[in-house]
Amino acid sequence: MAHTKETRNAVRSSFVYDRLPLEAAADKHSVSYNTVRTWKKRDKKHGDDWDKARAARRMADGSLGEITAIVVEDFSLLFKSVVNDITTGEYDGLKKAAALSQLSDAYVKTMRAAAGGDPKIAKLSVALETVQLLAKHIKDEHPDMLERFTNILDPFGAKVNEVFG
Repeated sequence: MAHTKETRNAVRSSFVYDRLPLEAAADKHSVSYNTVRTWKKRDKKHGDDWDKARAARRMADGSLGEITAIVVEDFSLLFKSVVNDITTGEYDGLKKAAALSQLSDAYVKTMRAAAGGDPKIAKLSVALETVQLLAKHIKDEHPDMLERFTNILDPFGAKVNEVFG
């Protein structure tokens, strides 16, 4: 069964903006899961990576700093817990040293990633945040234009992802 471009855009929007799992987005719009997977894979080949758009959208909902802080805090708590298990567990000296070395390496890599992040996702996040600001402005200042803007927004979101993602 052939689906309209509007249906494809609505499924993508449910996945990216509403953060529905792919299967739930497919069900919501009465499209088979296999069809949606095909759309997602095809779009990625053409520069519209739904997963990157979803990640960027999540970042746009909160600042990059807030997200990084959450990730670093969670990792630090895990790090502390594992170090405690290593120091109080029944490890011989060599195993303990190896475990601490691997854990420290993971910690350094996590901190480096948190400091740098993915520049493409960061750019995409800023672009999507700008689109959100525009949507709010139109809603508040030009409510009569909101429906037209919404019709333009979904395909434009894919274009933003193509350019910045």
